[in-house]
Amino acid sequence: MEQNLNKKSVLLCETQPVTAEGIRAILAACPDLEYIGRTETLVGVGEIVRQQRPGVVMIDKSLGIQAVLDWLALAKAMLPAETEVVIWGVSITEAEALRFLQSGARGILRKTSDPETVIACLRAVAKGNSWMADSVFREPGRMERNSRSELTPREQQVLELVEQGMKNKEIARELGIRPGTVKIHLKHIFEKTGVRGRYGLALSVIRQRGGLDQLAKAS
Repeated sequence: MEQNLNKKSVLLCETQPVTAEGIRAILAACPDLEYIGRTETLVGVGEIVRQQRPGVVMIDKSLGIQAVLDWLALAKAMLPAETEVVIWGVSITEAEALRFLQSGARGILRKTSDPETVIACLRAVAKGNSWMADSVFREPGRMERNSRSELTPREQQVLELVEQGMKNKEIARELGIRPGTVKIHLKHIFEKTGVRGRYGLALSVIRQRGGLDQLAKAS
């Protein structure tokens, strides 16, 4: 009985019954994770969460990116403190992953991940950590700490604003410079860090700061 009390329950918001059965089978062999059911709607998630207070809720991205983002905004006030959210989908871009993380999701997972990766993600998130597979990144390269130290003070400012999700024009207004100058700074940042793409850059900053747990390489 004591072992069951230590289990973290997992609720799945998923439109495909076969996929749900796959998650059920994976978790059946886990001593610390327990599958408690599936709902097909975001409204249904709220009802079940109030009743059962799961440790993790897995949300299918195919329900609609904006619908999921809107739900995450409401979830901040609705979800119990012990309930964390994982967003998963067949394909998730860097831009989408960044928006989900900034909106409060703790985990980002692809449906093509192997069972070990799924379990690793759920365990990390259940402990209150954030998690994302390397496969979400377009490039596996990581920004090294010493490469960031090579950035100028202005480049550091641009990098921090990129992390916040600002676009070039917004960064230009914030810093009182031209959008073209922002592009030049970004070019230098990409060259120094070895990261390509503003979303990959923002995600790399998050995980370098410890905002993301151990990142497994999923297929």
